[in-house]
Amino acid sequence: MTLKRFNVVAGILRDSDGRILITERMGDSPFAGLWEFPGGKIADGESAEAALRRELSEEIGIRASGVQHFHHLEHRYEDRHIVLDFFLVRRWSGEPSGLEGQRLQWLQPLDIDDQLLLPADGPVLARLRIAGEFIENNQ
Repeated sequence: MTLKRFNVVAGILRDSDGRILITERMGDSPFAGLWEFPGGKIADGESAEAALRRELSEEIGIRASGVQHFHHLEHRYEDRHIVLDFFLVRRWSGEPSGLEGQRLQWLQPLDIDDQLLLPADGPVLARLRIAGEFIENNQ
């Protein structure tokens, strides 16, 4: 069986206190009730950075300006193959809010419960925990 492939982007927003924004998956979507870094699918012909900016605007109402690629990974779920690119969002305008009705949380990386996070986001959380001091010193 060939798995359906999705190219996805996710933004890692970090506030001045070092907390990271995560959003809850909604409704009847796969993994509803779990938490993730905000983002979504890359449209045909769209660059990863353009998709990130669009998704963050649509999903949480911000305009991302300073983005830096942080991590690339591929994750196979039972029914799909996800190719993910994660970006550090260093600057944005607007206040993040759940425009689709989803809840948001700002948490320190060490306070995020891995079991409540999407499985594909787990390796990135681990990398954020390790890289925390580097990210803080290079903002």
